[in-house]
Amino acid sequence: MKARKLKIGRVGLFLVIIVSLAALLGAAGAVKINSNSSADAANHYTHINTQQSGGSKVYFTGDINSLSLLAVYRALGVSVSGKVALKVHFGEPGNVNFIKPELYRDLAETVNGTFVDSNTAFGSGRGSTQRHMQVAREHGFTFAPIDILDADGEIKLPIRNSKHLKEAILGSHYVNYDWIISVAHFKGHSAAGFGGTFKNLAVGVATPAGKRELHTNPGGTMFSSSGETFLEKIVEYNIALMDAKPGKMLYINVLNNLSVDCDCIARASGSTMADIGILASLDPVALEKASIDLIYASSDDGKKGLIERMESRRGIHQVIYAERMGLGKQAYELIKL
Repeated sequence: MKARKLKIGRVGLFLVIIVSLAALLGAAGAVKINSNSSADAANHYTHINTQQSGGSKVYFTGDINSLSLLAVYRALGVSVSGKVALKVHFGEPGNVNFIKPELYRDLAETVNGTFVDSNTAFGSGRGSTQRHMQVAREHGFTFAPIDILDADGEIKLPIRNSKHLKEAILGSHYVNYDWIISVAHFKGHSAAGFGGTFKNLAVGVATPAGKRELHTNPGGTMFSSSGETFLEKIVEYNIALMDAKPGKMLYINVLNNLSVDCDCIARASGSTMADIGILASLDPVALEKASIDLIYASSDDGKKGLIERMESRRGIHQVIYAERMGLGKQAYELIKL
C-alpha cells in the first residue's frame, strides 16, 4: 500500500510540473526557441499564435487593392501631414514579385507621398542613383515623386542599448521627412527567414556602407554576418530609425506573391500559396507577428515552403529581439475590416 501511494505521488508531482511549464510558456507568449548553438537547436521552433484581446491593434483586410491599402491606413486613425515618405521596394530588374505600383496609388495621392529607398551594395541593377531611378520608372512608379535617400550622401544615427552596432548609416534625405510610412512586401528571405517591416526599413534605408555593415561581421567577408547576429542587427537599425521619428511612423505589410525569396533577387521563386491580405499597425512587432501567424493559419498546403524558410533561418528572432529591445509587443488583437 505504501509503494502504491508513493507511485501516485510521483505521477501527481510530474503532472504539476508539466502544467506549470505549460503555463510559463503561455505567459512568455510567443515562441519557444532553444538558444543552444547546436545544429538541432538552430532549427528548433514551436509556433504559438499570440493573438489575444487587449493586445496591440493590427488591422487586416483580405482584399489586396489600392482602396484596401488606403482603408488599413485610415483604420490606424492617424492623420499624417507635412512631407511623407512611402518606404517601398522598387524591385530588382527581372523580379516580378514586388508590390506593383498601382497598389500604392490611392495612399500616395491621399498623403501626397514620395516613394523612397536607398541604393544597394551588391552589384544589382539598383546600385547607383541614376540606375535606381530608371528601374523605379520602368516598373511603373511614375505617378508620385521618387527619392533615392542616399543620392546626396549619408548620415549616421546612434543606436541605443545595442549589442552589435553603435550607429546606423542611412541616406541623408531620411531626416527631410516628417512622416515615414513603411509599406513592406512580406515574403521569405534567404538570410533573414522573412522580410517584412523590419527588413524593409533597416536594409532598405541603409546606404551601401550600411548594408555592408549589416551583412558583414568585423574582419569578415561580405555576408559573413548571419543567423541571430544578422537578425539582431536588422532590429538595431530599426531602433535608430524609430528613435529619429518618434510617433511619426506607420507600418503596413502586404501578404501577396509569398515567395521564399526577396524582391532583390532577379529570378526569385514564385509563390506556392495563395495571397492572404494587407495588415497595418502602429506596433511593428505585433504587425510582423500577426503576419507570421496568418501564414501558419492558412489552409493552403503550399505554405510549407515559406514556413520552412522562416524556421530554418530562425526568422522569428527578429520579433523576439525587437520586443526585448522595446519596439513593441507580440500580443496583438486582429481587427478585420
